[in-house]
Amino acid sequence: MKLHKGIVTAAALLAAAAIISPATAEATTASGVSAPRIAVHFDLAAGQQPENIDLAPNGTAEVTFANARQVAEVTPGGRIRVLATLPAPADGGVNTPALHFPLTTGIVRDHDGTLYFLYATGTADLTGVWRLRPGGTPRRIAALPADGLPNGMALEPHTRTLYIADSALGKIWQVPTTGGTPKTWSAAPELAVNGFLGANGLKIHNGAVWATNLDQGTVLRIPFGHQGEAGKVETKATGLAGIDDFAFAGRGDTILAALDPSSTVALIRPDGTHSTVLSAADGLRNPTSIAVRGNTVYVLSAAYLTAEDPNLLLAHLDR
Repeated sequence: MKLHKGIVTAAALLAAAAIISPATAEATTASGVSAPRIAVHFDLAAGQQPENIDLAPNGTAEVTFANARQVAEVTPGGRIRVLATLPAPADGGVNTPALHFPLTTGIVRDHDGTLYFLYATGTADLTGVWRLRPGGTPRRIAALPADGLPNGMALEPHTRTLYIADSALGKIWQVPTTGGTPKTWSAAPELAVNGFLGANGLKIHNGAVWATNLDQGTVLRIPFGHQGEAGKVETKATGLAGIDDFAFAGRGDTILAALDPSSTVALIRPDGTHSTVLSAADGLRNPTSIAVRGNTVYVLSAAYLTAEDPNLLLAHLDR
């Protein structure tokens, strides 16, 4: 199969970003997640490499397809419906930082079904935060720097503010859901790039913004100050090579995190210790993001390195 140029580029860079452990081919041994199964196989040739996920109340997964520049939904029955395809940049996206191809990245779903998602193209006319209302057409509501790579995103519902991890500039932006000029919320050194991609996944949880740093293999917690400003960064976990996006496994601080190059999912405990709970033996192919609803775990695999079988894996969360 002939691969899209972006797949090859991403694979080469991800391979350089982390050393893959020999243990990655082992079957799942740690407790915490069970009964994994592949629910949906995506079309690699069509660019359906899923990058990020959010869930509708009925269990439908809202996803971004990075290489296809698309936003899509995947029903509980496995039906895929493309909701929007974003315009390609005039130069083909060759100046997109680190990856050199245009890609859709983080996505969040609002209570009314509105989708907010990110697009990185290396061009000033397209890079930024986009909005898609139910039945509408996509529209950019905030421009982000062309030399940035907006990646993970979360919505703070009370202030109606979007928080965005920039993997190239090593910072977190904030943008109101009404759109407008983005502001830097944090540019702490713990978010910085160290060779490939810095701040990556992002969630809001228990009074803080949580983020990962792919290059540094860390999970970070940045509490909100009294005026909503960024507090002192706490490093909650280390030693997680190639960590991408993540999800909380309940109301506590236990995390399930996607480790992209090694095709594993790690269970990270509140004390920072972690263990592998899903691996390539379960069907993972360079996982990028995770969602949890009740006792069900959703894991997207983009196959950036394996170049085979991008998929959606479902598993049971053991409590």
